[in-house]
Amino acid sequence: MLRIIMILIVLILLYLLMIMPGIFHRPDFRPLCGYYYAHRGLHDNTGAAPENSMAAFQKAVLSGYGIELDVQLTKDRIPVVFHDETLKRICGSDGTLRQYTYQELKQFSLCRSSEQIPLFEDVLRLVNGAVPLIIEIKTYESASAVCSSVDAILRNYSGVYCMESFHPFSLIWYRLYRPEIIRGQLSSHFGGNGKRETWYEAAVHYLLTNILCKPNFIAYDHRYKNNLSRKLCRLLYHIPCAAWTIKSQEELNLCRNDFDLFIFEGFVPK
Repeated sequence: MLRIIMILIVLILLYLLMIMPGIFHRPDFRPLCGYYYAHRGLHDNTGAAPENSMAAFQKAVLSGYGIELDVQLTKDRIPVVFHDETLKRICGSDGTLRQYTYQELKQFSLCRSSEQIPLFEDVLRLVNGAVPLIIEIKTYESASAVCSSVDAILRNYSGVYCMESFHPFSLIWYRLYRPEIIRGQLSSHFGGNGKRETWYEAAVHYLLTNILCKPNFIAYDHRYKNNLSRKLCRLLYHIPCAAWTIKSQEELNLCRNDFDLFIFEGFVPK
């Protein structure tokens, strides 16, 4: 019996060690607080300001909302703001974004609007520090390639921002090369609809990769706010948590006591 108890204690301690976020030399998180964050800008995919467009970012800035956006690389290694791996949903075209150069991408419009896929550099120039940014690194290819290209541009940006990613390797890159930048682990429950999580997805789901990437905050799908690992990170390790993606005032109200930042779309928060 004693052996079983000792094994359980060791397993619990190991679990707490695995999910431990960055608890030493934490960057100042306060400049990111006090804002609601517009998911991919203040967008409407049926109108003139579709997601991740210059128009949607302009609307967010004018309304005083922080912005969450996605960055990935083109074929010619230029950082652009776009969420999906493929062009089908937003541009109605075949292929992945990284199969095209930036010049070739100019032929496509976003959601049949007049907006095009924007350069990351142009988005930064538009925002110009007016509101804080949550920058999601999309790793449809080498995490180090995307992170280094994005960071080369961000080094000249004086506004408030943080980075986040589902891919722990992106956070590890920032931990190694840009430890002063606030980094967040994105996570969710990756199963459902008959799909079983892979071991890698399960590790990210339960934040077991924190031992390697030491995030400064957790960005979690608010529908799974009761995940034990997320709750322990916030309550035991006192790390901030961001809720994604809130789609109604009711959802926002239900999450207020469980998260510190709120990423929204499809409504105007009160």
